[in-house]
Amino acid sequence: MADADITGKPAFAPGSVWLVGAGPGDPGLLTLHAVWALEQADVVVHDALVDARILAMIGPRATVEHAGKRGGKASPKQDEITARLIELARAGQRVLRLKGGDPFLFGRGAEEALALAEAGIPFRVVPGITAGIGGLAYAGIPATAKTANSAITFVTGHDQTGSVPDAVDWEGLGRGSQVIVVYMPMRNLQGIVARLLSAGRSPDEPAAIVSRACAEDQGVLVTTLGSCVADAERDGVTPPALFVLGEVVRLREKLDWWGGKG
Repeated sequence: MADADITGKPAFAPGSVWLVGAGPGDPGLLTLHAVWALEQADVVVHDALVDARILAMIGPRATVEHAGKRGGKASPKQDEITARLIELARAGQRVLRLKGGDPFLFGRGAEEALALAEAGIPFRVVPGITAGIGGLAYAGIPATAKTANSAITFVTGHDQTGSVPDAVDWEGLGRGSQVIVVYMPMRNLQGIVARLLSAGRSPDEPAAIVSRACAEDQGVLVTTLGSCVADAERDGVTPPALFVLGEVVRLREKLDWWGGKG
């Protein structure tokens, strides 16, 4: 990528692609590089989970293309999205690939970056705050606390087939990680809970489900491992959501700085 200009802002060169993390929702969590890219892009190709307030920050001359993938709904395939990025860059456009959270954490940004590299397309990666950090913080749940844990594990709630990922060693995960954060858990929550209980986690262990993290209508359901499936069904919790398991959840009682929202 080209060097920064005199203002310190990196050049967004024609024919290049920026893979930018939009964070978990709140526009105030964008990086300065992300804001710069929103202002300079010729084309913005964005995911479904990018907050509408962030999309409103796109420069007036940019073309906006929706490329969101949502379970159970007709949506572009990953190879189609990647091919489109290459096509636009080869046409001399400044292409902003805007992804919720962080591009390299369950965002398939690595796949897109590898394809760009193989196609000889210059690219830049702009990290974003991932929901597993920002969403928990907005829920008043720290990812780590000296009194609660010295390890945390992030895991996806489904594989490419939509099932509970068999590649995860759930037995080892249940035994070895004090705090577990599951992205996109709702479709397979019952199966995930069953695996963690089978690994020896207590049904009374504190858990929480954070829905629409960092958005104005964020919701937080505090529950337990054994009760979370029934509680989520009772409260009508829907995606997008995060599931967090561990003693850090107990700290929300004192750390809910969001003011009781949700």
